[in-house]
Amino acid sequence: MELNGKLAIVTGVSKGIGLETVKTLLEAGMVVAGWGRSNNDIDHENYHFFQTDVADWDNVQSSAKATKEQLGKASVLINNAGFGVQGLIHEMEVEDWRAMFDVNVHGLFYCIKVAAPDMIEMEEGHIVNISSIAGTNGVKTMSGYVGTKHAVTGIGHSIFQELRDHGIKVTTIYPGSTNTHFFDKIEFANANNNMMRPQDIAQTILSSLQTHPNYHVVDVEVRPLKPKG
Repeated sequence: MELNGKLAIVTGVSKGIGLETVKTLLEAGMVVAGWGRSNNDIDHENYHFFQTDVADWDNVQSSAKATKEQLGKASVLINNAGFGVQGLIHEMEVEDWRAMFDVNVHGLFYCIKVAAPDMIEMEEGHIVNISSIAGTNGVKTMSGYVGTKHAVTGIGHSIFQELRDHGIKVTTIYPGSTNTHFFDKIEFANANNNMMRPQDIAQTILSSLQTHPNYHVVDVEVRPLKPKG
């Protein structure tokens, strides 16, 4: 896809992978609508922030309407917003379990639901879902988060078959350990420099977007080469 001047919606833009993705897409010449509960410190003429809780369907619809009115139709959607809560399944708080699914799964659905019709009309688009290697295997004490990321995998694999005939690509990216705030409340790991950099994940996203129109990157699994240094 020719990205220059086109609009991308990126969710979860306050930090980490979302923040670096915004920077990378701006450098590629895109206009970026950042959707998040809190903003970042990016000051760029082509960056526009819309306060959005992706778990709130009404809020997503409002942000989609405002984005379209101000910036036009989005050619790219990066579903990055997500979080995980650690805990044994029989000790997990119901509220935490529901919150993970509300953001990681329902929020992904809401954003795709509002973005896909315009992409279908344009007969062009690319949806990138940020999953995790937790979307390919189990992780002890992370069953809720793992469950949401397995859902992201299944959704991505299904909707690319629904949307491909409309010229829309769907890519799911599965990062291994990445140096972000995700690990702030995770007991078995701490963010460190042996993990991948979020800007490298952003470059992977960009690479998937810049492919030939008939070349479809479905799944990308990325891991640190030397996770222990």
